[in-house]
Amino acid sequence: MSTDTDDSGDDEPGPINISLSLGESGDVWVARDEDTGVTSQGQTRQAALENLDEAVAGYHGAGESPSDDDLREMGIDPEQNTAGSLDESDIFE
Repeated sequence: MSTDTDDSGDDEPGPINISLSLGESGDVWVARDEDTGVTSQGQTRQAALENLDEAVAGYHGAGESPSDDDLREMGIDPEQNTAGSLDESDIFE
């Protein structure tokens, strides 16, 4: 599926290549931005596309950093949440 946007002069992107399919379980829709590889899902086609929009925006750097409360809800101690070099991380070994 390819979606074209109009050329109205605003900052909207050009053509967008998206695949949209029903998941294997049959109860969730999967949307994938073919250009970035970002994938998202939703209970409906519309929800999957809206979630994909948000995920692609995050991929491109949009959005806000999580608050300390958000981090705690995810089980992350804000005091231990520090940025570091990927070379120093054992997660990517």
